[in-house]
Amino acid sequence: MYTPESFSNPERKVLENYFTNIDQPVFVVMNLPEVVKGALFARYSRSSKSLRRLFLDEFVNIDNGTLKNNQDFLVDITRAEKLYDRVFSEYGDDSVAQLGGAHIACENASNILTKVLEWGRLASYLEQSTRYIFYDKKVNEHYRYVIPDEISSYDLTKYKKNMDKLFDEYSLLVHKLVDFFKSKYPKSTDDSNFIYNSSIRAKACDVARGLLPASTFSNVGIFASGQAYENMIMKMNSHPLAEVRSYSNLMLSELRKVIPSFLKRVDLPDRGLLWSKYFSDINQNMEKIVNDYGNNSSTNLEVDLIEWDQNAEDKIIVSALYSYTNKSERELIKIVQKLSQKEKERILYKYIGDRNNRRHKPGRAMERSYYRFDILSDFGSFRDLQRHRMMTIDWQKLSTFNGFSTPQVIEEINYQDTWEKIMIEIGEYFKTLGSKYGLHVAQYVVPFSYNIRYSMQFNVREAYHLLELRTAPQGHVDYRRVCQKMHELILNKAGHKILANSMKYVDHNTYDLERIEAERAAEKRRAKK
Repeated sequence: MYTPESFSNPERKVLENYFTNIDQPVFVVMNLPEVVKGALFARYSRSSKSLRRLFLDEFVNIDNGTLKNNQDFLVDITRAEKLYDRVFSEYGDDSVAQLGGAHIACENASNILTKVLEWGRLASYLEQSTRYIFYDKKVNEHYRYVIPDEISSYDLTKYKKNMDKLFDEYSLLVHKLVDFFKSKYPKSTDDSNFIYNSSIRAKACDVARGLLPASTFSNVGIFASGQAYENMIMKMNSHPLAEVRSYSNLMLSELRKVIPSFLKRVDLPDRGLLWSKYFSDINQNMEKIVNDYGNNSSTNLEVDLIEWDQNAEDKIIVSALYSYTNKSERELIKIVQKLSQKEKERILYKYIGDRNNRRHKPGRAMERSYYRFDILSDFGSFRDLQRHRMMTIDWQKLSTFNGFSTPQVIEEINYQDTWEKIMIEIGEYFKTLGSKYGLHVAQYVVPFSYNIRYSMQFNVREAYHLLELRTAPQGHVDYRRVCQKMHELILNKAGHKILANSMKYVDHNTYDLERIEAERAAEKRRAKK
């Protein structure tokens, strides 16, 4: 039984400003600067005091030794900063950098920069979608795309001409597709105009986005700890693109306004700058090595299962039993080896349980085994799949070397010749730009429909999440196809029939208006409020 701590009435008045309650064992800290929260928790780990008592004793200044009202005290930020610096810098305790965070918005970022921003695993990201927004309007007489600093004034006219052409064609195509889809899929009397128009708009955007170049503006919202931002900025400082390095400076400047103590090492010569140089040296070394191998690939398989665990189901059974017994893992391995196939299946199905929706994922035993895929898909699909960071995912530079995809509807509306002509022309311009400014800069002009190669390695538990989510009916047809193929390979190539079949929310069907059921469900939820 919890016995509430005793506080005087003046102390209670102070605490009410900064804690959600003052008499329960669970509470939230609020209304405090990030450095104070970080320092408070850092001190918490080395003190016998409760957090609220520690706050009163060590982080509040009391005027004249009294607390008559809320104006008689100040939170001691200076003391918090000194304490934080001592723990962080002197003791080298990096974990305290996880105790404070900040929200930051990065706007007008290219779709090359957004992938750099979203590299880290331990952060939360929300990126502007190309699915719900038309990119047909100009702002101050310019389409919404980045002009790289690396391109000289001499070459700017041609760069803008090529980018403007892509946006001009996108603007024509997206509205043509809206009309076409409305004709092909008439509105049901049961659906509101909002549901119908939203579904048509999303389907048109899904197709037309293939024309958008990687230079297209996007907005990214990020919430992360000081440690995550520190790692992010140090890596960005070593990046070969000027846009990335520029945003790293902008981010550091803004973040230091709210969490300065968490980012002191970023530009110290013997710390952050040294780490950035380390990353930069590796990048340069590897770029030189791969120059000898060329850029052409003879493999165009969309999804290839490269590695998997041959004994996955046995290993998962061992892990499933482990936390429920007192036996060692070696003992459990011997037990499982002697089980009949029928008994193994029984244990696995009992562990997986009766899943009532895709959010019911089996336990951590499923993390014992893994799959590794090599994927070649259009850049638009990659952008969606790259968001799954609880795995090992890596990708190659965006280029025009691996060809481009053409949505089926492009042929239906007699736009195929125009589509192919545009892609070929941009492919040639990519080579010209690459030869002069390098392939990193040339990425900006590559349309979303061009293919990019990337690898994804994830455990079985993540497979449930990824494949069931990304094959949902409302998903984009291209990444749905990639994930459907992954599932088929797990079933047929890896032979993990029990695991594949228990991923029962993987959807292999095709749909006309992918978004319409999701829009209907959303409207029902709104109606209940």
